[in-house]
Amino acid sequence: MINENQVKGKLKEIGGKIQEEFGDAIDSTTQEAKGKATKVEGQAQKKVGDAQEKVEEKLDDVTRRPH
Repeated sequence: MINENQVKGKLKEIGGKIQEEFGDAIDSTTQEAKGKATKVEGQAQKKVGDAQEKVEEKLDDVTRRPH
């Protein structure tokens, strides 16, 4: 199941990519750099969400096992 960090991270990653491309189009290294930073931040947040999902799945598996 998708969690909040996965969604927010992906959206941030996409926004950063757009900002990076915009900076490239207008020849603004500042906008490019900000976009890259936002993109990396989004990728990191998505990875946190992915890890959370795996932990939740493992916990579900453990709690559903018969004793």
